[in-house]
Amino acid sequence: MAAVEWAIEAEGLSKRYDGREALGGVDLAVPPGTVLGLLGPNGAGKTTTVRMLATLLAPDGGRARVAGYDVVRSPAEVRRRIGLAGQYAAVDDALTGRENLTLIGTLAHLGRRAARARAAALLDRFGLAEAGDRPARTYSGGMRRRLDLAACLVATPSVLFLDEPTTGLDPLSRSQLWDVVKDLVAEGVTVLLTTQYLEEADILADRIAVIDRGRVIAEGAPAELKRTVGEERLEVSLTRPEGVARAAAALRRVAPGEPCVDAAEGTVSIVLSDGMASMESAAAALRRADVTVADFALRRPTLDDVFLLLTGESVQPHAG
Repeated sequence: MAAVEWAIEAEGLSKRYDGREALGGVDLAVPPGTVLGLLGPNGAGKTTTVRMLATLLAPDGGRARVAGYDVVRSPAEVRRRIGLAGQYAAVDDALTGRENLTLIGTLAHLGRRAARARAAALLDRFGLAEAGDRPARTYSGGMRRRLDLAACLVATPSVLFLDEPTTGLDPLSRSQLWDVVKDLVAEGVTVLLTTQYLEEADILADRIAVIDRGRVIAEGAPAELKRTVGEERLEVSLTRPEGVARAAAALRRVAPGEPCVDAAEGTVSIVLSDGMASMESAAAALRRADVTVADFALRRPTLDDVFLLLTGESVQPHAG
C-alpha cells in the first residue's frame, strides 16, 4: 500500500450513549511518525475517541481512517497495524513475561520460532530480560506497564494508541516509559496519547488536541497553545515587602505594561517583551533602585494554564 498522508484521520466522529452525546463531531489529522496528545477533563470523550479509532467501538457518525484503512469498512486491516495500551496492564499474571509475549506472537501468526525470537528481543529492549522467566504477578507496576507496551509491539504496529499509559506510575517508571515512546517515534511509529499528566504531553507530543464535552476546542503545538494564554512574565520576590513600591517603580521603566504587585507577599511581576534582554534590563533597574531581591524567576505559561483557560478546570490525575 502507498504511503499515507495521515496515519490517523477523523472527520465528524460522533457517539451517543443512551441518548447522551459523548462525542459531538471530532476532527483529527495525525501525520506518520508523530505524537498527538489528546487532553481533556475526565469524561470529555478521550477514551471513547481512542476506542473508536482502535475499532473497539462503532461510531454513530462521521468517518475515520487509521494507517490508511477505514475503521468501519476495514476493521481487520486496521487491527493488523495498531497497538493499544490502556490505563492498566493487560497481561496474564500466571504467565511469565516471556510466555506473555510469545503467546501474543503465536496468536499473531508469527510462527513459534519467530514469536520466541520477538519476545526475547522485546524483553531485552524494555529492560525485562532478567525478569523474563518470572511470573508477571511478581513484576512492579512499572515493569508490568513496560511488559504491556512490549505486548503491543509484538506485531510491529505502525500506529500505537496509549490511553493514559503512565497512570499510577512513580516518576522514574514514567520517565522510562517516555524514553521508550520517544524511541518508537524516532523509528517512525505514530502515537496517539491520552494523558492526565500535562508534563507528559508537553515532553512527548508534537501537537496537542484539547477535547471538552465531546468536542475538540483547541489544537496546536505545545508552544502555540501556551502563547494563547499570555506572554512570559518575570516574577520578583523581595526580601523586604516594604520595598515593593520602589521595585514596581523601577520595573515600570523597563516593562511594556503595568507591573502586577502583591504587597502582602512582597512580589512584583512584569510581562517581558524580549526575553533575556528584558530580564537584564529589569535586574539592572532593581540594582539602581537599591532593591534587595530574594528570588528572580522567569515564568512561562504552562499547559496547565492552557487547560485551565480552555476548560475552566485544572487536570486532576487519577490516584495511583
